[in-house]
Amino acid sequence: MGAPVITIFVRHSEGCKYAGDEFSRRCNCRKHFRWTHNGTQYRRKAGTRSWEEAEETKRKLQDQLSGNAPAPSPADTPKTIEEAVTLFIADKKVQGLTRDLINKYELWLGRLKDHCESKGVFTVQGVTRETVTEFFEDWPELYPSTYTRAKLRERYKSFFRYCFESQWIDRVPIWPKIKIEEPPTLPLSAEEYERLLDAVYVAVRDRNYDYWVARVRALFQLMRWSGLAIMDALTLRRDELVHDAAKGVYRVVTQRTKTGTDVTVPIPPAVAKELLAVPNSNQTYFFWSGEGSKKSITGNWGKRFIVPAFEAAKIENGGHMRSHRLRDTFAVDLLEKGVPLEEVSKLLGHESIKTTEKHYAKWMKGRQDRLDALVTGTWKQRKARRAG
Repeated sequence: MGAPVITIFVRHSEGCKYAGDEFSRRCNCRKHFRWTHNGTQYRRKAGTRSWEEAEETKRKLQDQLSGNAPAPSPADTPKTIEEAVTLFIADKKVQGLTRDLINKYELWLGRLKDHCESKGVFTVQGVTRETVTEFFEDWPELYPSTYTRAKLRERYKSFFRYCFESQWIDRVPIWPKIKIEEPPTLPLSAEEYERLLDAVYVAVRDRNYDYWVARVRALFQLMRWSGLAIMDALTLRRDELVHDAAKGVYRVVTQRTKTGTDVTVPIPPAVAKELLAVPNSNQTYFFWSGEGSKKSITGNWGKRFIVPAFEAAKIENGGHMRSHRLRDTFAVDLLEKGVPLEEVSKLLGHESIKTTEKHYAKWMKGRQDRLDALVTGTWKQRKARRAG
């Protein structure tokens, strides 16, 4: 397939004396491209005010779109980054990811597309290790958390793996490695958790005191006994607390906002009773009004109730995310009582057991006890053989 006809044109600044001529080569206004590829019309910034530099970028772009770039794709027709992103997002929708996570992918990949186009790279075949490294340079300022950067790196790599599996590129670009420097989040002790529940009565300062005390206590109970992350707990729907009549228990049946993974976990009867009694003006949810974004309710509750409660309970933060300590308390309690890591991973809604192991390996007392028993059991067998 031949290269599309790419036209350079000028978008004049206000007051430019050549404003009537979009093909003027004499002004210093920004240059742009337009072309049609696979039936779709495109307009892009050339990233320069020089007509000569725009011509050079145009030649590189034509090479990419015609399949004559230095690193050709296995595919017959080169895919633009925009086309690849659109198809990737469509694939994620088919997989059933939440709208919130789809929006995040659109934001992340939109940033990648803008960066690549600013460097004159318009197709996925044209993305090189250098392109990725340059894209990564300001991440420490944008995402101070090394854990966040590592997770985001995996999201971008999943996009390029999708492109590779679709045979649009012949290799996945290498991304800089990230060493996670954050300390692991710690669970609450039983005594700390009781102090936290008691601290709710001190931390709540709202005029509608009883209303908010009941809600904050119920939230802490839900997170501690279900392992839900703060955003998932705050936006839990009432119909996601399901009564299992056959077993006589209530279970939370929901989907993680962060990963789109299904989660189902039983909760103690007393916790279910407290949760069902939570007052809320919106009868669809336990805590959320249904207005605004999920991110905003998480931030609001954190500032108004979660931070004050932890401070009133005199529970040190130590650089950890306060609300996440309730989720960790749930996980560690199960592991220390011998629940297999694989099952805890499912209850937490982790995409991979590697994630669970990375955060909770040192708490796997049950696993270590079983390993110890296997080893010491061999000693007894050896003594028995000698005695025989």
